[in-house]
Amino acid sequence: MDQAPGSPQGPEEQRPQDAQSLPVCYRHPDRETGVRCTRCERPICPECMVSASVGFQCPECVRGGSGTGHAPTAAQPRTIAGGTVAADPRLLTKILIGLCVAVYLVQLSSVGDRFTDSFELVGKVSVTGLPPYDGVSDGQWYRLLTAMFLHASPIHIIFNMMSLWWIGSPLEAALGRARYLALYFVSGLAGSALTYLLAAPNSPSVGASGAIFGLLGATGILLRRLNYDLRPLIAILVINLIFTFNPGMNIAWQAHIGGLVAGVITGYAMVHAPRERRALIQYGTCAVVLVVVVVLTLIRTAQLS
Repeated sequence: MDQAPGSPQGPEEQRPQDAQSLPVCYRHPDRETGVRCTRCERPICPECMVSASVGFQCPECVRGGSGTGHAPTAAQPRTIAGGTVAADPRLLTKILIGLCVAVYLVQLSSVGDRFTDSFELVGKVSVTGLPPYDGVSDGQWYRLLTAMFLHASPIHIIFNMMSLWWIGSPLEAALGRARYLALYFVSGLAGSALTYLLAAPNSPSVGASGAIFGLLGATGILLRRLNYDLRPLIAILVINLIFTFNPGMNIAWQAHIGGLVAGVITGYAMVHAPRERRALIQYGTCAVVLVVVVVLTLIRTAQLS
């Protein structure tokens, strides 16, 4: 997946480009991009972008010095969102997929039913219909988080993990690990909170799709920021929403919508925050979304108490 940096002469200089197509990143020939290094003018993809005082520079120009008297090491390569460029820009996506698969294997084991019942998202439920109750309303707030790693069937986890790899991998590379992880969890928690608020209290919900919809929303913001064609992404979103609201699919639409909205808001902050206040705005937005999650949870808890 990762490719070694190419020679100074990029692919666009080795072969003619179609007039209707975008140039490709000189370090990653399989990625089209509309952004160029402000110093050498070679095309660079989000993974290779290093924020500069004006526009973006490629890693080679940064290592060669900025021309302002600073040492070449003074400017560390950064993603478009200001994150550190990692050696393996897809590591967290691999870990998240591994965790979900490991948890699902536990669900398939002899303790699977009890395990799932203990960690799935449910508002208020009792086997006997009388106290004691289980659920978020009974103080088990951890279910808002743990339900994100549970899945209901083989096709459920396969579809979600494929989506997480396809959508999450390039987004992690574009944002950096810390920002990507923050986006993933605030989106997933927002989806869980809206499900808790609107779904029947005894209706269980599991799955990573709330967080994945958040990644999808943030991807749309990123593609718009880079002037990419949004039509393929919009088509994917429309198809997913059709499945989401299909009564026969038994899907928790609240998780999808909550995650999508949180992902769009957080993603906008990630890629549009001004450089001088970037971290404050990015993580401040994540904090605001988490506050909303807490407020929604408290409101629903009060209704069920």
